[in-house]
Amino acid sequence: MALPGLRGTEHIGFTVPDLDEAHRFFVDVVGCEYVYTLGPFQRDDDWMAEHLNVHPRSVMRELRFFRCGHGPNFEIFQWEPADGQADQPRNSDIGGHHLAFYVDDLDSAVAYLRESGVTVLGEPTASRNASEGQRWVYFLAPWGMQLELVSFPDGKAYEAHATVKLWDPRNPVA
Repeated sequence: MALPGLRGTEHIGFTVPDLDEAHRFFVDVVGCEYVYTLGPFQRDDDWMAEHLNVHPRSVMRELRFFRCGHGPNFEIFQWEPADGQADQPRNSDIGGHHLAFYVDDLDSAVAYLRESGVTVLGEPTASRNASEGQRWVYFLAPWGMQLELVSFPDGKAYEAHATVKLWDPRNPVA
């Protein structure tokens, strides 16, 4: 069984504390392209709770859509939650997450991030086993969101015998 007509991931959405700061970071540092804005949205009924699972009096101030090379689009939100806001989860927490960007040259990208004043967590790590051939490193957005750079210019080990392969940003139409 599968979702009828499933084609892939269209976008990923996440909430940020300061939309303008996030916009500058994703456009000026990461290199994403801003596409459009919507909002604000607020309701006097239960629509927010029924459709978005947030407090019904919460206000979504604005959302912005971005495109970052090949892959899913993403949208960032700035909310005024009526019932307070939880801390950002770590990778090890339920709901923990990160957003990974593929780059052709990991070392150049890491040097660029450091020169741009971005916090890079440790040094690039070489993957093993099925992901051998890949290197990766985490970095932090100015508000602490976990992001990752990955690169596998010659592919990953699992591909040699795989009948199904992961989507690959090096060849986005395959």
